[in-house]
Amino acid sequence: MKHLSILVPNEQTTMSTTACIIGSFQVFTEANKFFEKKSKKPLFKISLVGATEGKILQDGFLSIKQNATIKEITETNLIIIPASLVRSYETATKNNKLLIDWIEKQYKQGAEIASMCVGGFMLASTGLLSGKTCSTHWAMADEFRNLFPDINLQTDKLITDENGIYTNGGAYSFLHLLMYLVEKFFDRETAIHCAKYFQIDLDRNLQAEFSIFNGHKKHNDNVILDAQTFMEENYQDKISIKKMSEEFGVSRRNFDRRFIKATGLTPLDYVQRVKIEVAKKSFENSRKSVNEVMYEVGYNDTKAFREVFNRITGMSPIDYKSKYNKGI
Repeated sequence: MKHLSILVPNEQTTMSTTACIIGSFQVFTEANKFFEKKSKKPLFKISLVGATEGKILQDGFLSIKQNATIKEITETNLIIIPASLVRSYETATKNNKLLIDWIEKQYKQGAEIASMCVGGFMLASTGLLSGKTCSTHWAMADEFRNLFPDINLQTDKLITDENGIYTNGGAYSFLHLLMYLVEKFFDRETAIHCAKYFQIDLDRNLQAEFSIFNGHKKHNDNVILDAQTFMEENYQDKISIKKMSEEFGVSRRNFDRRFIKATGLTPLDYVQRVKIEVAKKSFENSRKSVNEVMYEVGYNDTKAFREVFNRITGMSPIDYKSKYNKGI
């Protein structure tokens, strides 16, 4: 039988921490039950694992008691890291540092790791994500990039899967990660059962439609900040990146390099995301047609607008409008 460790940090927690822990326990328990009904043994022994003995996670009116400590679990197959307020190893409490060290040790011994929402910060604090791709809540992207510049953060992705490390996007999208893990470790039939039982969509792989583009402005390059402001104030125009870099007195190559370093995006991608964010708000709050919105944000080619919108949101303009605008 495999072993699943669901971490129970008792410090630096939020209500989301308890939701992730409870959801993980319920889903894997149900998966075990369904597997057993198919005349198979339960796949996982499930432990709620804390740093030290006698600790209880308490957040408001909810509390969760661990049933094992990291000293007792010398070997595990899968570790689930719930959302928490841990942001770096340096700012983690003593007990959370113990959990971070234990996660790193277990991975090197062969365990696989899954982080939920901003649990990605705790995972990143182990150093295991260095040079790898991961996701987290889109609203925390700037802070994550500032703390961990050597990690390829992809907040458009709902789930990442690389070398036995799984991460997911924000908030209750952890439920989609759980479906992914159930299929990965059990089988498709069990995942379908759990999806139906808990009423969770299967096979969602993007959180892009939920993201609100906020501009990635937590950096100190004033030239790039001015360029960002210019793009946001003139999104309806045809913006020449070459001409803009010249006006700021920077070569195009150096401008692109500095822009990517500061924002994580190319200048062209930034302009496109500004335009699409304006288009999304217009679709949500007005009766304007797709063509009207397209022209207002500076596109003249329907095909190009559709392709860019779909790449950034994962949906077509008409599907987005239909979903988020109920006849305003």
